Amino acid sequence: MTAADSSPTPLAQGWCALSLLHGRIEAHLERALQAGHGLSVREYSLLDVLSRQHDGPGGHLRMHQVAESVVLSQSATTRLVSRLEDRGLLNRYLCDTDRRGIYTDVSQAGLDLLAEARPTNAAALREALDEAAGRPELAPLVTAVENLRS
Repeated sequence: MTAADSSPTPLAQGWCALSLLHGRIEAHLERALQAGHGLSVREYSLLDVLSRQHDGPGGHLRMHQVAESVVLSQSATTRLVSRLEDRGLLNRYLCDTDRRGIYTDVSQAGLDLLAEARPTNAAALREALDEAAGRPELAPLVTAVENLRS
């Protein structure tokens, strides 16, 4: 593609559609989770990831694993964890075997809030996907998301 050729490539078009779908879903989830539970999408995601860990009472990860799991920088992750810790939803503690390591663990209050928020998240996700399915440029991506299995 030259500077004079302004038409996007198929790859660029696909990326734009994927980015649009992600943005629409995330905005829809954000509104629903904030309104129903006082949680941001990132906060919900972090509680969800930690709840699925099985190495401790509520599940725990080292701080660098937390950053990777919610796709944030180390400093943004520290702020996110601090906010949730201040609300009593997470705990941080030193690793028994490596005093340099800090673990983050979801508290019982965090697990309770997550259990309340999961149906809201699921319903909002379904709504966002249904809305996006009505747009021809997004419909194939919605189908792909619906066909994914973990």
